[in-house]
Amino acid sequence: MAAMNTPPELRGVLRLDEPMSKHTSWRVGGTADHYYEPADIDDLANYLRQLPDKEPVTMVGLGSNLLVRDRGIRGSVICPTGMLDGFEILDAKTLRVEAGVPCAIVAKRCAKQGFTGLEFLAGIPGTVGGALAMNAGAFGGETWPNIEKVETLDRQGEFHLRDRDQYLIGYRSVLGPVDAHEGEWFVAAHFKLETGDGEASLQKIKQLLAKRSESQPMGLPSCGSVFRNPEGDYAARLIEATGLKGFQIGDAQVSEKHANFIINLGNATATDIEQLILLIADRVKQQHGIQLESEVRIVGDD
Repeated sequence: MAAMNTPPELRGVLRLDEPMSKHTSWRVGGTADHYYEPADIDDLANYLRQLPDKEPVTMVGLGSNLLVRDRGIRGSVICPTGMLDGFEILDAKTLRVEAGVPCAIVAKRCAKQGFTGLEFLAGIPGTVGGALAMNAGAFGGETWPNIEKVETLDRQGEFHLRDRDQYLIGYRSVLGPVDAHEGEWFVAAHFKLETGDGEASLQKIKQLLAKRSESQPMGLPSCGSVFRNPEGDYAARLIEATGLKGFQIGDAQVSEKHANFIINLGNATATDIEQLILLIADRVKQQHGIQLESEVRIVGDD
């Protein structure tokens, strides 16, 4: 890792050859050529505007659903999590939350403000931006049914306000507007919510977190659920039925507590984890005839 003199028109922090293992929940991954932490939303837009047209851009949040390959990421990695932290009540039923706010914080703050319907976010380890990008869900809830509008920022540094119906939303899937510029990222969400008993919501969150702690491995690095649940079944059940619980490649292990989790026992590499993901999908396909689809975003040089 090396510090770099930031261009005078920018106010954030720019680092060269930044180890991405410091920024992913699996604690693995090679280096990013350029790693930028913007000072604020305008600084983020300015950084995008001054990039060469052909420089690749990777936007990351908490790194909770991200596997960075061992050879690292070319171009710019931008982490706006520390500054996209706005939380604003627009009216009696509308909440504006910026993309860098962790989902668990949204769930608790909503409950304290008397909003209901987002308790499930307490079980999602990422940020609002990541939840928007993949329609993240937990405990039977999903992100996009609660969305009215989103704010985005494109590669040219231009802002857009987009309606929910401009997106094609599916299970753990979001396809952007057909008129979107190449490279467009979420910077805020407008949630349409109901009001209710905030104390009851806080108790529900407490119960959901206790359920998660009982059923999921919490002490070692992981990314949460690795595979989407196929229609009418559960990925964890299929993986366990295949006999892969506890199976290892290097220090990457199929969790013995929850078969849809891959944990880093300490010295796993991104290659270990990616090979284990491929092996699991192959074995389940062979034995059960079902093609599991990964929820993990895999980036970097192969």
